[in-house]
Amino acid sequence: MRMLFRFLIGLFLMLPAVAAAATILVFGDSLSAGYGVPLEQGWVRLLERKLRDEKSDYKIVNASISGETTAGGRTRIAAALKAHRPAIVILALGANDGLRGQNLESMQANLDAMIEACRRFKSDVLLVGMRLPPNYGPAYTEKFRGVFTAVARDRKLPVVPFLLDGFAEKYEYFQADGVHPTAQAQPLIAETMWKALRPLLKRR
Repeated sequence: MRMLFRFLIGLFLMLPAVAAAATILVFGDSLSAGYGVPLEQGWVRLLERKLRDEKSDYKIVNASISGETTAGGRTRIAAALKAHRPAIVILALGANDGLRGQNLESMQANLDAMIEACRRFKSDVLLVGMRLPPNYGPAYTEKFRGVFTAVARDRKLPVVPFLLDGFAEKYEYFQADGVHPTAQAQPLIAETMWKALRPLLKRR
């Protein structure tokens, strides 16, 4: 019996180690937290399902918080990185900064600080941009949009220019508040994100 036990232990030690699934950390606000839609219908969960369908060895952790700003994200990203050690961070913050008319230089500095924190943890970053409705005025809306472009250029990051690309002007895709996408819109967001994320998966 002892010999059989030793044989089985030896056989087990010869087997190749099974690597744990790498983590993708989604770090955003209510648009990523799935505000107003069932959890399983949100774009993050749909993206996770896509990864399983593609047999990709990644798992997703969604650390998004409704109402989050870049300042708030900056204060908590170190803890999130330490807890999850992500291979990839989907950084989707800034919408609330813009909607509240906050200082855009501060917003850019906060994004830069979060990206730097990710790089210290050897995490790749996919930056997700947003746009503001025209009632904020052309000067502010263009400057807001340009923050994401500048950060992606300066930091040499892949970027999704606009999370709501393809349906932002279609009112039927939004909840009554006119801000948060409906469940019907979530697959469109997931597809936009998948196209941007897929090249990062191939690099690892």
